Amino acid sequence: MLKLESVSKTFSKDTPNEHKALDNLSLAVDSGEFVTVVGSNGAGKSTLFNAICGTFMVDAGAIMLDNKDITYLPDFKRARVIGRVFQDPMKGTAPNLTIEENLALAYSGGNGRMLGFALNSKAVEKFRTELEKFGMGLENRMKTKVGLLSGGQRQAVTLLMCTIVPPRLLLLDEHTAALDPAMSDKIMEITKDIVKSNNLTTIMITHNLNFAMRTGTRTIMMDSGKIILDISGEERDKMSLSELLELYSQRSDKVFDNDRMLLTKRTEI
Repeated sequence: MLKLESVSKTFSKDTPNEHKALDNLSLAVDSGEFVTVVGSNGAGKSTLFNAICGTFMVDAGAIMLDNKDITYLPDFKRARVIGRVFQDPMKGTAPNLTIEENLALAYSGGNGRMLGFALNSKAVEKFRTELEKFGMGLENRMKTKVGLLSGGQRQAVTLLMCTIVPPRLLLLDEHTAALDPAMSDKIMEITKDIVKSNNLTTIMITHNLNFAMRTGTRTIMMDSGKIILDISGEERDKMSLSELLELYSQRSDKVFDNDRMLLTKRTEI
């Protein structure tokens, strides 16, 4: 379970560029829950993820993961239990290492000294089996350097690296945004399968409002560093895109301004 209590973060404090990125934000995510996050540019979505990962220390509030206070835990220690996939397919992997070497590095917990152990025949067979589930032929390219893969193939490898040892929390930071529509759909299918099979507690930022409303179990909308909408269950299932945007306007007192999200073709997930 993840719990944020009254978390605040202000950048460039006491300067003309002061910006309150998180404003007394509280959020509780139950174990096994899959939450999607939407909001216009500058709403605080990525700042929320950075606070959870320890990219910076928050100004106020507390962050708990599985009843352990991680508010001041260094980012490298949080990385041992939090998996994160970024929008940029170039992040999260070592391009000059092969697929199996990247997976072995993740499997060994990032400990290079144990890389040889993680590349034993049993482990490699496990990597091959997991890759085969993706239906992308990557199990036949284990010796290929990751830098030679396409963006979608690389995201698939990154997803497996983040979950080959199931994390306590998986964060997906617009991880399909840089992909073409067909590959985006494919990576979302893989994502859903991984999350379901491992019962992972997951939070996903997405630029696609339809993905957000039809993926996972719950959707939250952010604006100005706050959560202004939190829907799940039957309410979410029955809510149309126009109704969602109307609620946004009512609660934020402004029109949703992210054209990329509004113009994205509807895709059933």
